[in-house]
Amino acid sequence: MLTFEEKQQIIEGFPELVKKEVSMKRLNYHYEESLFDKTVVVQHLHPNGNGFVYVADVKGYEPDERGLVNIREFSADELRTVIQAAIEGLATEAVEEEMLEEVWQNAAGQTLTLLEEDDFFNVYHGYNLEEGFGDYAEAAGYLKEEGFSVKTK
Repeated sequence: MLTFEEKQQIIEGFPELVKKEVSMKRLNYHYEESLFDKTVVVQHLHPNGNGFVYVADVKGYEPDERGLVNIREFSADELRTVIQAAIEGLATEAVEEEMLEEVWQNAAGQTLTLLEEDDFFNVYHGYNLEEGFGDYAEAAGYLKEEGFSVKTK
């Protein structure tokens, strides 16, 4: 396990982080150029070696409910990697994924719209919700069973 001083030296190797002292001799390190309200990268680095890094949207880590991962047992390389990833996460605008929208038509010319909304795939008849599904395959299967196919432009 790295000592407090070793962790502090690694963290302070990131010039974009600003150190702020908090209670009980703990330190926070902020990324003030964050594109989000959240600026704390390292939270509560304690002289006993405990501390946390904000990784809420960083792949490869399992954060707690606050979006933090404990760095107590991290090696020097692991610490550098997680801090770099956390900074990149706060410096990158979230790319809003395009939601799926498909029009399905049957032989009689009736149409239904399949929309991806909040991780669900909803089938609409006009403005009325016809059915909701947990994934695309389920929704597409339902529409095919009902005699619909994707309307080509």
